[in-house]
Amino acid sequence: MTEQSPVPARRVAVVTGGSRGIGRESAERLAADGLAVVVGYAGHEAEAQAAVEAVVASGGRAIAHRADVADEVAVAALFDAAEETFGGVDVVVHAAGVMSLAPLADFDLDVLDQMHRTNIRGTFVVGQQAARRLREGGALINFSSSVLALALPGYSGYAASKGAVEAITLILARELRGRDVTVNAVAPGPTATALFLDGKGDEAIARMAAQPPLERLGVPEDIAEVVSFLAGPARWINGQVLRANGGIA
Repeated sequence: MTEQSPVPARRVAVVTGGSRGIGRESAERLAADGLAVVVGYAGHEAEAQAAVEAVVASGGRAIAHRADVADEVAVAALFDAAEETFGGVDVVVHAAGVMSLAPLADFDLDVLDQMHRTNIRGTFVVGQQAARRLREGGALINFSSSVLALALPGYSGYAASKGAVEAITLILARELRGRDVTVNAVAPGPTATALFLDGKGDEAIARMAAQPPLERLGVPEDIAEVVSFLAGPARWINGQVLRANGGIA
């Protein structure tokens, strides 16, 4: 009898904010790359299930799991679900985030606290679980924003939260020395998602679309391509922020 080679274990990705926008596109792209996917979501259960169904319909494996990214107990349970269902965690894409805009002088401090709870504490909590659980050869991909370089009026609170994301990313990459785990952040420019489009008029959207040399808004597929690169072949990119913005800044 001819001895058969063992089937390689499938890599596993946890994607927070995986029910919509860039998170969902990243989840579906990683599934197309051959990873089993856990779609993390906070409040959009139907859309999370739709993301799972899309992956399964394409021949992939996926589950959805609800978790508030700023709740350490809920995030631990999210990682537990990945390990119990698929055997481990190899890639973490932390795409969950919220954006509230107002001039600094008028910013509601309660809204600021809520945004920073999700964007800063959430990044810290997800990063803790990733640091503890990612297997050798793993990757953590956080999300910053190109608004840090653009310095747009009204974005002070949001940009501050994403500056914290970048700091956490760069430091954690160094703290994981010797683990063979990469930690990077993607900083999208204006991208046609509900998060970006909400509350903006046609004139504002057209103006921002014209700013990059490529003269268009990004689409979630553009960003998912970068996520796929960092999750797989990009093993020599570590402790970096990749600005995926069409050359806007």
